Amino acid sequence: MPLIPTTPAPNEIHQLQLDQLDAFLRESELILAAWNIYSDQHTDLDGWPYDDDAYGLRAAQRDADTADAFEAVREQAHQLLATAEIQLASLPARAVQNRWVWQLGTLRDALARLDALHDEWLQTLDSLPADTRPGTEVFDDALAAHHAEAWSSLDDWATHGHIIRDIHAAARNAPSALAPAPTTTAASVPGRHSPARR
Repeated sequence: MPLIPTTPAPNEIHQLQLDQLDAFLRESELILAAWNIYSDQHTDLDGWPYDDDAYGLRAAQRDADTADAFEAVREQAHQLLATAEIQLASLPARAVQNRWVWQLGTLRDALARLDALHDEWLQTLDSLPADTRPGTEVFDDALAAHHAEAWSSLDDWATHGHIIRDIHAAARNAPSALAPAPTTTAASVPGRHSPARR
């Protein structure tokens, strides 16, 4: 009897999305570390490149690599943000880090810019000559310019994206709304000690 494919449960889908985000965060960290090493070795004490052309090409490679790494996350990014916002709203105040709200705002703004830049890139592709292909100077220059514009928004995701995982962890560890609230007498039971605050 053939196996009937099953649709993953919402929590399984969300876990896959979180795993893709984690992969992007790891990869972007490696890309940035490699860039920092290159930049340190190829600039003077004032930060000016020894070779502008080579430095520009290496920066373009950083931009392209970061964009490629984010591609697996891009389609899920809106859902990841929406879920994190719902989770954050349901958390008790004591479980919330003050910075999470503005970090989510930073991610939301960065994603809006990336969406707009993606639309612009599609328009750019439509405007290129019909015979323009990857590997041609016209195409590669246009793509490099697109990646350069997108890089700061991608860097926002690389810098702050981990808070989506942090909010998810806090939501999983938070007491269930269905659980009874702790009573004041529980702390006075002999032999019990309140856990130390961290």
